[in-house]
Amino acid sequence: MKIPALSSLIFFCLSCSMDESIEVSNQGTVSIGNPSESILTSSSSHAGKQFSSLWSVTRKTLSGGKQEGVELLTLDNGRLKIRIIPTRGMGILDVTMDGIRLGWDSPVKEVVHPSHIDLESRGGLGWLEGFNEWMVRCGLEFAGHPGTDQFLNNTGDPATLDLTLHGKIQNIPASTYEVLVDPEPPHRIRIRGTVYESFFYGPKLKLVTEVSTTPGSDTFRISDLITNEGSSPQEFQLIYHGNYGSSILEEGATVYAPASSITPMNDNAARSLDSWNTYLGPTNNYIEQVYLLEPLGDGNSSAMALLVNQNADQGTSVRWNVSELPYLTIWKNTASEEDGYVTGIEPATGYPFNRRIERKYGRVPKLAAGESRSFTLDFGIHIGNDQVGELINEATNRQSISPLQVIQEPPATE
Repeated sequence: MKIPALSSLIFFCLSCSMDESIEVSNQGTVSIGNPSESILTSSSSHAGKQFSSLWSVTRKTLSGGKQEGVELLTLDNGRLKIRIIPTRGMGILDVTMDGIRLGWDSPVKEVVHPSHIDLESRGGLGWLEGFNEWMVRCGLEFAGHPGTDQFLNNTGDPATLDLTLHGKIQNIPASTYEVLVDPEPPHRIRIRGTVYESFFYGPKLKLVTEVSTTPGSDTFRISDLITNEGSSPQEFQLIYHGNYGSSILEEGATVYAPASSITPMNDNAARSLDSWNTYLGPTNNYIEQVYLLEPLGDGNSSAMALLVNQNADQGTSVRWNVSELPYLTIWKNTASEEDGYVTGIEPATGYPFNRRIERKYGRVPKLAAGESRSFTLDFGIHIGNDQVGELINEATNRQSISPLQVIQEPPATE
């Protein structure tokens, strides 16, 4: 789906505030090599600003197969490159830096246009037909496993609804997006998009999402704002489904995730609970294992998770606020490379059970009419034993302050 006229213009911000004016240039875009790729803006477009590194934001329209017409934005801050997909709910295809890639090799090879996704396919598993991004948002009305939800509607009457896997937001194209640059050093570069999940006689949710980084940095940020634009309270769910394969994931890799408790999601995960934080290499006929954590926050409510390779000289981290996202899921899927060798590190408002089960445990938040809620996650790529070792020590020390409660039995789901 083509983004409206905004996509053919260059946007940059005159202020950090979302409420300040934005200057729009109508000078068009600049072709760079491939005719389908163009520069939206770059460091050379901002006279008078001093940047620590040259940077650019480019746009490309994909062609062929199921990815025909998909738009792909690349934010290159001079060190790391972030590829964002406005056509697929502003998800992130991958992030690369110094030979390290945050992403995975899914059996789904194309960036699939939502028009080719039937969410109800195969008993509600159609979402998997487009699943190959590094960062996928699950939600917004619902997330988690497919199945029938049972609840009381707004009039207090019993109701049922058949839910599909992980919701709809990842398969809704952004209505608009823009590129903004902070006027003050270090001149953070922001790609901001708006995605609507709205239905007549249903939810009226708006997601304003922003991916940002500073020139030359090895870190980047996702900042989201969800608003209920309806006149009644609205349930919502949100899982930040981050997916990591090569190059960090390998035999002997380890995830560090300081937590107050860990619970296996099912009996299969329970059988390997003692090795929940270490990984096998690619394994034929591997059955996924899922672990449910209650992450520990520091004095500022900041939680963290860290994935490192076997030699502990490459790693990636995520930090978030536990008051915003109080739950963490670790998804281990060390299947063969052909079947998708990957692990998920997933901060969330709840766990990936069907909404009926999540509601039973009080993990389905609500937004009042007109209410908004914000979520911020900070990511980093780390190279070298010294840098990675500091983060391992931080995670280990945090866990030592509050012992991990290991719950042996999966939660009751009936």
